[in-house]
Amino acid sequence: MNNTRLPAEWEKQHAILLTWPHEHGAWGKDYHDSIEPVFIEITRAVVATQTIIIGAFDATHQNHIHTVLTASGIQLAEVKTYIVPSDDVWARDHGPITVYQGDKSVLCDFQFTGWGEKYAYQLDDQIPSKLVASGLLSNYGYQAIPFILEGGAIDCDGQGTLLTTEQCLRTQARHADLTREDIEASLATYLGIKRVLWLSDGQLAGDDTDGHVDTLARFFDANTIAYASTDDENDPHFASLKAMERTLQSFKNNVGEPYQLVKLPLPSAIYDASGKRLPATYANFLFCDQQVLVPIYQDPKDEQILATFKAHFPDRKIVGIDCCHAIEQYGSLHCLTMQIPAFSQR
Repeated sequence: MNNTRLPAEWEKQHAILLTWPHEHGAWGKDYHDSIEPVFIEITRAVVATQTIIIGAFDATHQNHIHTVLTASGIQLAEVKTYIVPSDDVWARDHGPITVYQGDKSVLCDFQFTGWGEKYAYQLDDQIPSKLVASGLLSNYGYQAIPFILEGGAIDCDGQGTLLTTEQCLRTQARHADLTREDIEASLATYLGIKRVLWLSDGQLAGDDTDGHVDTLARFFDANTIAYASTDDENDPHFASLKAMERTLQSFKNNVGEPYQLVKLPLPSAIYDASGKRLPATYANFLFCDQQVLVPIYQDPKDEQILATFKAHFPDRKIVGIDCCHAIEQYGSLHCLTMQIPAFSQR
């Protein structure tokens, strides 16, 4: 009998994992002025209620992180750092996915291939094993898994139901020889998944992950799914997001009832310097202990979105994190982070 369970993100957490930006990554030497302030604000929010674990490129970079956090008025008591060379900052996809196996917590090290070998990934693929070697999670078990999976590609209700997209998990660059049934069997084996809800529509312009579900649709709770939407018929996303909406309306929860659905309207279009539309979405939010961190984009819809989250999570603090600079490299708040669930599920 498989006693593995993938917890929901809203369950009790031990820590949030970050891989701090550095001059060797996508933002280059300008990272101090662009992406680093986003990381500082994520850290400020997280340490209010739990630990944050930060990967630093080398000892000099580690000292820099301590210095900028202290200068920003952040107490370091709940900040843990370790040294791990990295290609990029997207901890959601190169970080471990943690499951419960009976009374054990296990860090699952799935293969990471740079979203189908689009980018350098060899350093990032080693991050889970380096994290384990750091001793910062010494109570947790570890399992290397011969299956390609990125954390942003899945969302789970903690009760065995997983939400994902055909366009990501079934892409040729990841699982060319696997059927949908093969993939479901692997998800059942490694994550304890009992059923998979597949979306086959919806992908945001500028998205380079092949349609990660954490940009499109997420569980608010076991009976509620929030999803990216637009009512603007002139928006290039209109048809695909409406098709996704119809699929979501057809899904049933674990007791056979339709899900409550919550629209998260897309922010106004954001473009890079070359005129390329960037994949900004409010679905890329993050559960923390006692909080929900929500990406915002200096957009008129920000306040509406924050009000939506406050209405649905009255017992959690809702914190907006400006992700305008994060989206420059095609990811947002959830993409930058990975939760480490509490050691015990009891």
